[in-house]
Amino acid sequence: MAGRFEKRGDIGLIIINNPPVNAISVAVRSAIVDGLNQASADAGIKGVVIVCEGRTFMAGADITEFKGAPKHPTFPEMLDVVEAFAKPAVAAIHGTAFGGGFEIALGCNYRVAVASAQVGLPEVKLGILPGAGGTQRLPRLIGVEAGLNAIVSGDPIPAPVAAKAGAIDKIVEGDLLEAAIAFLNDKIAAGGPHPKVSQIRIDPASLPADFFEAARKRIAKERRNLFAPQRIIDAVEAAVNLPLEEGLVRERELFVQCATNSQSKALQHVFFAERQVAKIPGLPADVKPRDIKSVAVIGAGTMGGGIAMNFANAGIPVTVLEVAQEGLDRGLGVVRKNYEASAAKGRITPEQVETRMGLIRPTLSYDDLKDADLIIEAVFETMEIKKTVFGQLDKVAKPGAILASNTSYLSIDAIAGITGRPGDVVGTHFFSPANVMRLMEIVRGSQTAPDVLATTLELAKRIRKVGVVAGNCHGFIGNRMLEGYGREAGLLLLEGATPQQIDGALYAFGMPMGVLQMGDLAGLDVGYKSRKDRDPASYETRATRVADRLVEAGRMGQKTNAGYYDYEPGNRTPKPSALVQQIIEETAAEFQIQRRAISDAEIIERCFLSMMNIGCEILREGHAYRASDIDIVYLNGYGFPAYRGGPMFWAENEIGLATALEKIKGFAASVGPRWWTPSPLLEQLVAEGRGFASVGA
Repeated sequence: MAGRFEKRGDIGLIIINNPPVNAISVAVRSAIVDGLNQASADAGIKGVVIVCEGRTFMAGADITEFKGAPKHPTFPEMLDVVEAFAKPAVAAIHGTAFGGGFEIALGCNYRVAVASAQVGLPEVKLGILPGAGGTQRLPRLIGVEAGLNAIVSGDPIPAPVAAKAGAIDKIVEGDLLEAAIAFLNDKIAAGGPHPKVSQIRIDPASLPADFFEAARKRIAKERRNLFAPQRIIDAVEAAVNLPLEEGLVRERELFVQCATNSQSKALQHVFFAERQVAKIPGLPADVKPRDIKSVAVIGAGTMGGGIAMNFANAGIPVTVLEVAQEGLDRGLGVVRKNYEASAAKGRITPEQVETRMGLIRPTLSYDDLKDADLIIEAVFETMEIKKTVFGQLDKVAKPGAILASNTSYLSIDAIAGITGRPGDVVGTHFFSPANVMRLMEIVRGSQTAPDVLATTLELAKRIRKVGVVAGNCHGFIGNRMLEGYGREAGLLLLEGATPQQIDGALYAFGMPMGVLQMGDLAGLDVGYKSRKDRDPASYETRATRVADRLVEAGRMGQKTNAGYYDYEPGNRTPKPSALVQQIIEETAAEFQIQRRAISDAEIIERCFLSMMNIGCEILREGHAYRASDIDIVYLNGYGFPAYRGGPMFWAENEIGLATALEKIKGFAASVGPRWWTPSPLLEQLVAEGRGFASVGA
């Protein structure tokens, strides 16, 4: 039973119990409606408290109902009953009151909460807007600007902050239910009327004449390309200009526009994909993770220092090893500067800076790693160096310690083979900056022990990363697909596109920056050095020739103020370079490529369909468990826009797999078949009329 009605003297209690998060299913909505109807019919009841059992208040809608036909009572129908309830009602909040849970609370006369509670309207993160009065009631309650910002951000609001804004009437201590009953009795004793948010009127003249126009421009920049935030502004404008009843109708119209927009489908795909990613086929449910109480990181450079910060942030002691005192001092100096910058922005306190720095122990000796439960190497990306490090770790690490490599491309099995404990070896591929980026590719070697895999997955959550398990192949998931992305951009340069056209098309698509600008940021010399260790037959040398020439000319990217673009010292704004254009045209002539006009559409299709085709091969080979895992890698590690769902989702839902296959065949004919041979999996799916959801776990 999802809820029940009880009497406590002259107070009615509607008690919701729908584990694990009291999602507002049709059964919960029915329990609320039934409880209010019983309270209305009982003359002896003077008021009602809505409270939840378990770890939280109603944390939001039951998202599984989004895909089916509406179930009655619907959210609006339930809120109509709450609104019409003639006796005072109090929402007693603990845990989280998100989305529909907060909308129910806003429909009540009063709201009380424990100090640890959080409230909010996060629907925008699913590509929709609050559809049960949230856009109409919250601005009335806390003010238009504060309400609009809260709904557009979708971020949680701590109860004390919400109370200060006026969304919570009282922060209570002790037993929540008893405190809520006492609060309600006090209000009843004081006499009515008991306020309803719906009765609050907003004076349009209280706002600047251009308030909503300015909001649209500002939010268009802050939430680039997103559909729902602009509809939220429309809904809040309706709250200002219309009575509640008419505003609710307008809100519903806008909700439907959002719910039927492609972005909503994509963002809901992302929501479910993130929850699937930790489900590993074949991993026993009863496997017990190893206990990780201390960590060591080898390398104090940008990556090593960032990795160390993750563990210090989680309160886990971490030892950082370098080969020279100068490098150690420099690396930990950068870590301190990062923490102090966060403190200056108010994200952490000065005391937290010192606490976290105190958890990081510097050393020059491998002997100081002997007690670590997990050791992560973050040294240069060459197999020779990696093997030397792991050979040393095999000698000093205690039995049962997990040995992890932060390699971006190299074989975990080859690295593990240098040790006498290959079952303890796993890949932990962090993304730069490691203390910021959410993704951690967890690379499962052929002998990685189940409990090592389980431990690494659990640890990813502990340090607030999204851990995605990948198989052991060159580049794993993300960087293997990235080769297709970079290759096509390099070829498009030779065929007629300019750097600014390529990057402009990718930026307009939704990427945070174009692939060439990204190369300048990372350093063009990184790829140059990597290619020196590779067989030229394993990659497209024409596509990398311009980058090679730029490096050989001393143009390494932003660090030299020159790469694909020119940069002014201290300014990261890219500027077109006549010299680069000359190098591009000379290289095209070298390969006898006839330059032509190229459309932005071709740039998008070649860059992302090449990625998707490689993704199909990764999926076919079993190096990814699900297509949605691939999407999560690209959303969290490479900046692929979440509102497009990831490269696999985009190809299936915006292009269509059959159309994608035809385009790939077309590029095989026009560009060449070497890199454009369709994946057998893609051909099979199209032939059988299936989608990616039918493949894998």
